[in-house]
Amino acid sequence: MPHVHPAAAEWTKFPVLLTLILVLTALVYLRGWLRARSTSFNGIRAWRAASFLLGLFSIWVAVGSPIAELDHEYLTVHMIQHLLLMTFAAPLIWLGAPAMALLNGLPRRVVQGIVDPLVRWRPVSRLGRALTQPAFCWIAATTALVVWHVPAVLTFGMQSEAWHIVEQASFFATGLLFWWPVVQLVQPWPSVSRWPVWSMILYLFLATLPCDILSGFLVFSDRIAYPVYLTASRQSGLSVLADQQCAGALMWTGVTIVYVVAGAILSTRLLSPQGDLQIMEVR
Repeated sequence: MPHVHPAAAEWTKFPVLLTLILVLTALVYLRGWLRARSTSFNGIRAWRAASFLLGLFSIWVAVGSPIAELDHEYLTVHMIQHLLLMTFAAPLIWLGAPAMALLNGLPRRVVQGIVDPLVRWRPVSRLGRALTQPAFCWIAATTALVVWHVPAVLTFGMQSEAWHIVEQASFFATGLLFWWPVVQLVQPWPSVSRWPVWSMILYLFLATLPCDILSGFLVFSDRIAYPVYLTASRQSGLSVLADQQCAGALMWTGVTIVYVVAGAILSTRLLSPQGDLQIMEVR
């Protein structure tokens, strides 16, 4: 029976480097947010700044807080990490209008000498357009979800510190990709959405299907899907099977609520394109 490699738990020992990166990102964002509010009447709204900071905090909770230390003991905690990174942190960060604030927060020399030339470089712009196509975003997020929940792959990630980091990073990266087309409909800066609202409602609906299948299997199965947790030291009386069912129920509930809320907002926009959705605008 495979055992969790001790190195896999090292990533959960309060990653100082990640915390410093998140704090630095928050400071740069706040600097840009304050500059935008002081120099422009149409600055970034306060709720957007709160959304961005909450997104950063969600990342820290997922991989840097004491909760993260339990992911090698409980599948439920492992699922909390995935939901925080893919389903909560990613859309919260996009809703914070990060491009505008971060560009205002960085030194002008950095923006003019590095960021602007890089963004305008044709291969980078082409790559950006390809990566943000809804079909690719959907496939990337679904692939990450399915592949990392294959028992052998999940066990491998639990036994390797490096691959555990790759796993967490892939959930967050594909989460950002997945939510980009959706958020573009309610946040037209820095680019205007090229897709109709109804297509994004269908996009969200189709995204629930693989989550429903996986979570349904975990909830209703009477077999242990991830034997690696049989050898983990557990600090509570929760059985491995009950833990698995709890993880499945958490995914089912969390994803459904977030996607329904997002779908409801888009449906309202679709039914009243000239309606009272100005609260969702950056300016």
